[in-house]
Order: sequence, then C-alpha cells, then structure tokens
Amino acid sequence: MLDGLQILLAQDDGNTTFTVIVAGLIALIAAAVFGMIILVYGKLWFQAYMSRANVSLMSLVGMTFRQVDARMIVQAKIMAIQAGISDEETIDITTQRLEAHYLAGGNLPNVIRAIIAAHRADIDLDFDKAAAIDLAGRDVLEAVQTSVYPKVIDCPNPQRTHKTTLSAIAKNGVELKVRARVTVRTNLERLIGGATEETIIARVGEGIITSIGSAKTHLEVMENPDMVSRAVLDRGLDAQTAFEIVSIDIADIDVGQNIGARLQADQAEADTRVAQAKAEERRAMANARGQEMKAEVARNRAKVVLAEAEVPLAMAAAFREGNLEAAPIKPDKGV
Repeated sequence: MLDGLQILLAQDDGNTTFTVIVAGLIALIAAAVFGMIILVYGKLWFQAYMSRANVSLMSLVGMTFRQVDARMIVQAKIMAIQAGISDEETIDITTQRLEAHYLAGGNLPNVIRAIIAAHRADIDLDFDKAAAIDLAGRDVLEAVQTSVYPKVIDCPNPQRTHKTTLSAIAKNGVELKVRARVTVRTNLERLIGGATEETIIARVGEGIITSIGSAKTHLEVMENPDMVSRAVLDRGLDAQTAFEIVSIDIADIDVGQNIGARLQADQAEADTRVAQAKAEERRAMANARGQEMKAEVARNRAKVVLAEAEVPLAMAAAFREGNLEAAPIKPDKGV
C-alpha cells in the first residue's frame, strides 16, 4: 500500500511539473504580449492618461484592428480636454464618436479645431453639427473663422469669370462699369444645404445691374453710388445661403459707351436701309409697269396694222360681190 502511494506521488509530481511549465509559458507569452502593447501604445496611453483623456490600452489596441489612427484620436481628445470643450462629465466628444467620424472619412483635427475656435468666440457649435458640416464637404474651420472674421468677396470674381467689372446701363443709355466688394460672414445654421459664394456673387451682380438700370441717368449713380448699395442690401440677397451679407461697397465705377445713342444710330441706319429697299422696290415695280405699257402699245399698234391690211381685202370682196359701187364723179362747177 505504501508502494502505491509513492507511485501516485511520483505521478502527481510529474503532472505538477508539466502544469507549472505550461503556466510559465502562458505567463511568459502574456508578459511578452503585454510588453509589446506597452512598447507600442505605452507612450500614447501615458500621454492620454496624463491629459485626462481617458483612453484605455484596450481601446488603443482595438483601434489598430479597426484601422483607425490611434495617435490622431488621442490627440483630438486631448485637444478637446485641454480646451475645455469636453471633460469627464461631458459625453459630447467620446472616443467612439471620434473613431466613427474618422472612419466616415471626416477631417477630425479640423473639426476639433473648429469647435475650439467656436468655443473661444462664444459660438454655439457642438460636435454633431461640426461633424455634419465636415462630412458635407465644407471646411468647418474656415466657416468658423469666417463667422468670426468676415470675408471679402469681389463681385465679379476675376478668377472665375475672367471679368473685372459689371456692365450696367442706365435709362439714358449710358453704360457704367462697376466693381463691388461684398463683406460676408458665415451663417453656421444654414451652412448645410445653403448656397455658396457663387450664388452671393450672382445675386449681388444682378442687384447692381437692376439698380443702375432703374436710375434715370448715369449721373445719379455717379453722384451717389451708395444708392446702389442700399438698394441691393434691401433685397435680402443672403436668403437661403450659407452667408450673411454684412455690407456691399462700390469699389470702382467708370463710364463706358453710350449704348443708347449707338442703338439709336443703328436703328436709324437700319430704317434708312429699309426705306431705300422699299424705294428700290417701288422703282423696280414702276420700271416693270412701264415696260408692260410699252409692250401693250406695241401690241395695239400691231392690231391696227393688221386691221388696216384687211380693209383693201374687204373692199375687193365687196366689189366682186356687187355690194360696192363706185360713186359717180360729179363735174366740178368751176370747170
């Protein structure tokens, strides 16, 4: 019986040794994996931890498998924490939402910078709205900057239309060449779905041309260019656009051609040509009528000649038939 106990103990010692070896290998592998994780993500995790960004090691490892730039996510969250737009009690900017925006193809650093700039300028812009603007293809940071510091747009834009001035004609027919500068600020509420700068330029150009066209003379516009600016501003041209028009300034105005006089001269020349054409038509008709009358006279003369030729024949036929007698010759009383 003691011999059997010794055999069992010997067997237990072998199993225990094997278990210890396996456990040691597992521990070694776990330590190696943990060491690799620390080596790869330790610095990034420590940076997030010291910045109170609250990003775990497992989240960093998961970002790698999800093909997310972990450094960008951590830096974005650190910027949000340090700028005071997110903290432990606020769930507006979480790691999952940052990853989702990154995977959707958004410009994450630009969005965070835009939110920070809006927060500093006391503009209401949360992460959802900023992400939506970014995913819509708009530069959200530029939009916030333009909202804080208004932007000046040339009308017309020479880089897009290759024109430096707008051409407008007053009621007296004189052409005015105008160049305007439009100051706008971004309207974040209408940035998604709102019209772009091209619409602002087109509407302002149309308003300027209409305002000048309603002026009696070009001198009124030259004396008071501000009347054009006021008339255009009163139209509410920034409706349904992504911008709010702050001011419209007439930067330059020059006198062009007298289009009215030129049109009148062209009309007079055209009327003269029409009159000449009609006179030529009447002359040609008169000539044709004269030729027709000459032909009619010649035809009547021919008829007369034919009729005269038939008279002797008729007389001869009358003599032969006895229907015509020669009249007796009366003696001349004077003989």
